[in-house]
Amino acid sequence: MGAPHNIKRYGEVWPEFRIQSGLEILEKLKDKIIISGGWAWHFMSEIGHTEYKHAHDHKDIDVFVKKENVAEVVIILQQEGFQKVWTRYDHLQSEENFRRYEKTVELENGKFHRITIDFFERNDLETVEANGFTVVKPEVLLTFYKNIHSSDKCWAVMAAKDLLEKRIDPIGHPKLSEMSK
Repeated sequence: MGAPHNIKRYGEVWPEFRIQSGLEILEKLKDKIIISGGWAWHFMSEIGHTEYKHAHDHKDIDVFVKKENVAEVVIILQQEGFQKVWTRYDHLQSEENFRRYEKTVELENGKFHRITIDFFERNDLETVEANGFTVVKPEVLLTFYKNIHSSDKCWAVMAAKDLLEKRIDPIGHPKLSEMSK
């Protein structure tokens, strides 16, 4: 479970290079993956929304891959310069067969930016299409904040819970990217 937000930082936005680098690799993988976490909420939000840090977690990219697509996804990641990174979770028993891939890119200002993809294998997810991408169905995605994802305090998660309790479809709803009050 995520820590409470520092409300003094509300209004901060993700840097454009982080969004663009995520979109570039997701576009190349889009037919082979199911997007989860903050990027799933991103695609479920209205097109052109403001990229508030507290609305969608873009620190990493969480994806699920069906077993029959794993080899092809790994090949694409390697062709794009991503490398497998060992984590403390690699040796734990799990249904999802977790792995992490990372790539470091140099920005125009000489600083470096790391793109992290957390990769889970799974064949049984309920999905929906959102803005041209396959994402975990919102009701299912919310259940992952107990074990896979940690930022359950993000505005999109809170808004989706509220909308679903009211039997309102959260996909495309403006509340998924609105600043919390």
